[in-house]
Amino acid sequence: MLKDFKPILGILLRFIIIYLVLLFAYQFYLNSFKESGLDPFSRLIAEQVRYIQNSMGLPTQLYNDVKGEQVWFYVKNVYATRMVEGCNAISVMILFLSFVFAFYKGSRTFIFAFVGLILLYIMNLLRIVGLNLVMTDYKEYGKVVHDFVFPAVIYGSVVVLWLVWIKFFALKNENS
Repeated sequence: MLKDFKPILGILLRFIIIYLVLLFAYQFYLNSFKESGLDPFSRLIAEQVRYIQNSMGLPTQLYNDVKGEQVWFYVKNVYATRMVEGCNAISVMILFLSFVFAFYKGSRTFIFAFVGLILLYIMNLLRIVGLNLVMTDYKEYGKVVHDFVFPAVIYGSVVVLWLVWIKFFALKNENS
């Protein structure tokens, strides 16, 4: 009977191991920047969001709060939002990678993972820009957008990528 579950258990075990390794590596990365405020990756995202917003004609400035490990977005000279480590979508990307590599299919796994990470990265940048727009011009919708709409967008993107991976790559017959 256990033989019937062997493939499923193998996939589950790979997922858990990959997830834990990536999670611990990320935590090690975060711990190494504890004293200097927001980690460099999150700061890079904040800078890119600032650039996008300034390019859109939304004057945006950043205020680094080293002690609070966050960056504040000032849009049109008004506080809009703050960027914390959780806004960088790394945890979502770790979840995505763990699932894709649990269904490892050679070099195409790396290609799909790379393309998926780029798409998730872009989605996250647009999510933060969108949140800043909402918090600047439609503040009354800010909580709903932050707590429900944009998490649904980013996690929905992960689910769509997973479905594409499974349907078109992972379970596709090797001979076809």
